[in-house]
Amino acid sequence: MGFNCGIVGLPNVGKSTLFNALTATAAAQAANYPFCTIEPNVGRVAVPDPRLAALAAIAKSQKIVPTSLEFVDIAGLVRGASRGEGLGNQFLANIREVDAIVHVLRCFEDDDVTHVEGSIDPVRDAETVETELMLADLDSLEKRLLPAQKRARTDREAAAQVVLMEPLLAALREGRPARTAIPAGQEEAVRRLQLMTSKPVLYVCNVEEASAATGNHFAAQVAAKAQAEGAGIVIVSAAIEAEVSQLPEADRREFLEGLGLSDSGLDRVIAAGYRLLGLTTYFTCGPKETRAWTITVGTRAPQAAAVIHNDFERGFIACETIAYDDYIRYRGEHGSKEAGRMRVEGREYLVQDGDVLLFRFNV
Repeated sequence: MGFNCGIVGLPNVGKSTLFNALTATAAAQAANYPFCTIEPNVGRVAVPDPRLAALAAIAKSQKIVPTSLEFVDIAGLVRGASRGEGLGNQFLANIREVDAIVHVLRCFEDDDVTHVEGSIDPVRDAETVETELMLADLDSLEKRLLPAQKRARTDREAAAQVVLMEPLLAALREGRPARTAIPAGQEEAVRRLQLMTSKPVLYVCNVEEASAATGNHFAAQVAAKAQAEGAGIVIVSAAIEAEVSQLPEADRREFLEGLGLSDSGLDRVIAAGYRLLGLTTYFTCGPKETRAWTITVGTRAPQAAAVIHNDFERGFIACETIAYDDYIRYRGEHGSKEAGRMRVEGREYLVQDGDVLLFRFNV
């Protein structure tokens, strides 16, 4: 089960620098000119979770396997991208394929780094990109609606598509993203339409080093916009994160603390991306490994088992379940069982974040 976030924004806002830091590689070229990223770069990153080490210590596991998230570095968009300006058509197609959007906004002044719009205004930049995405979505829906309306007279499936598309189209015509008009319970159906503005958004404010801990007035403007939209926001200094990613693990904490930072901005971006996608984590523990597994919030036990192997779902009988806090408090499986904190759950059980599970199955 793969989940990915597309990193988007105008040229020269720090997207590729952030991507390089996220993946701790130089896979994406970071350069001071537009369109330095010609093909989308993809990197998988471990989702930081301190619970893994605590569980592994109790289970005496030989290794720890974190869950991961995929980030796709998509080249910079410019005004007119919806009409093919710059490298618009190719990049819009790449955005349609991701599950969520991480929108990097330039929130720093630097005369040595050009800005495609000639000035620093992150809210304007966010609206520029979203306008291009809305225009592309509008064009896509209008092309699909008329044929669907014609078929709807005799085709129930087409009629359902019309009912689904009409409120989305109305929102886009009013200048609102499609995610503001998704009918209740129709999230999956809308997802299949591959509308870019239906995807959840996380704003990443790329600030100068001095503002990494507290943000600046540009970031405050973005925070107000994010709050009004119900979007997420993370403040980072991509330049600092690039430095941190190159340091030995043992030196990173001291470096961050010297800058007044309690944790890496990248850790916060990854965690926020995880939440943005509506994901949660359960664990399996044993002497060989302690492992984190990714599922969507609200997943039932058999479907959670399928993340490990399809046979686990097919032959699902039950799952032995221990809450993370209980596993830690009672020092593992045996202590939890003795304390009556191990439960046997069936097919209808909704797996909770932090559950330590052992699946019983027969195929």
